[in-house]
Amino acid sequence: MMPALVASDLDRTLIYSAAALALTMPDARAPRLLCVEVHESRPLSYLTETAAQLLTDLGDAAVFVPTTTRTRKQYQRINLPGPEPRYAICANGGHLLVDGVSDADWHAQVTARLADQCAPLAEVQEHLLRAADPVWVRKHRVADDLFAYLVVERELLPEDWVKELAVWAENRGWTVSLQGRKIYAVPKPLTKSAAMREVARRTGADLTLAAGDSLLDADLLLAADRGWRPGHGELADTGFTAPSIRALPERGVLAGERILTEFLGAVRGA
Repeated sequence: MMPALVASDLDRTLIYSAAALALTMPDARAPRLLCVEVHESRPLSYLTETAAQLLTDLGDAAVFVPTTTRTRKQYQRINLPGPEPRYAICANGGHLLVDGVSDADWHAQVTARLADQCAPLAEVQEHLLRAADPVWVRKHRVADDLFAYLVVERELLPEDWVKELAVWAENRGWTVSLQGRKIYAVPKPLTKSAAMREVARRTGADLTLAAGDSLLDADLLLAADRGWRPGHGELADTGFTAPSIRALPERGVLAGERILTEFLGAVRGA
């Protein structure tokens, strides 16, 4: 049998910061948590212990591909339970890791496509520096020389600023996504779906499954045979849906547990 491929976003889909856990139940009923990321000696990201077992089972049953907008360095801080994934998609598809090493040919193809189809990163970075107000911007960052993002104080962010940035970016072949405290500006051709298709080609997968919560995951969900989104995030806020995509009611870390349950059920039922 051909393997099933599971390409899943990580942050706020499978793993959660303390602020994103959404533990709304009484304390005594809160799930036991496993820390899967430490940064500068501080615990940063979690999933439930039940999700950890589900992810281990999934890694044994399918080709599990972590699929993230994180840079390679940020991704490598994560210590997921289960078998070490052979493939990982980082920088929103800009890097395809094979056994932990970026595939040079894939990266060259991506950078050539970006140079041909959209405005250069320097132009976008300059606009962000000029248009963003230091009152609510905490950090300006460039990720793997592929895209840019801001870390902001959400409560101070003007209501229409992101919409105005999205209009400006659209005319230059870029897209904008607001995720938690981060505002991403990403070239449109830089997609998770293209990298997922490449992994499916290499592995011969005949079933592709995906999950994600943000606008940067929309192309991934639409490209997969079946997709899931949690009850929180940009996709939920905009009511994003399609015949092959299931909107789940769970929010926070319990959504990650539910997504893994759905993945495993689909793989075992294939």
